Amino acid sequence: MTFRGFIAVDVPESPALDQLAADLRRASPSLRVVDTGQVHLTVKFLGETEEGLIPEIVTTIREATAGVPPFEIRVRGTGAFPSLGRMNVIWVGVEGAEPIAKIADSLEAALEALGFPREGRPWKAHVTLARAKGRSDLDRVRRILESHASDLFGTHTADAVHLKRSVLTPQGARYSVVETVRLGS
Repeated sequence: MTFRGFIAVDVPESPALDQLAADLRRASPSLRVVDTGQVHLTVKFLGETEEGLIPEIVTTIREATAGVPPFEIRVRGTGAFPSLGRMNVIWVGVEGAEPIAKIADSLEAALEALGFPREGRPWKAHVTLARAKGRSDLDRVRRILESHASDLFGTHTADAVHLKRSVLTPQGARYSVVETVRLGS
């Protein structure tokens, strides 16, 4: 049996992030805004994942995080991929995520051996807050993102990396934790 899997670091809700999400929801019906209770920093998207590979994936996460103590990250700034002019993904930035970048790099090589293809682009620290499902009526979204481009949305101690399951529903993806690897253990 398979599930849609990914490896992530959770980012807790904050009043400032909740407010930004609410502003984006009101700004355009073309946006599908993520529930801020589910926001996370994706370390590696796995896609279809065999349940039988869970122990090997968790071992790989443990090896990639060995010697990495808990550390502080700052959720700061806003933007869009590929650009503000052509938005597909609306994101908030993450500062202080260099340890996660090293973990992501280590996971790429180790997970390739388990059949998960390498990413075609370099890892970038960001939290997906919304996806654009159209090209029209995004001017208000652009203005909101520009006005919050350097705002601090919170600081957080990253202390665990999770293997997660994603279930797609008409209301958007729902995530659950499959396994957790604590940093510094």
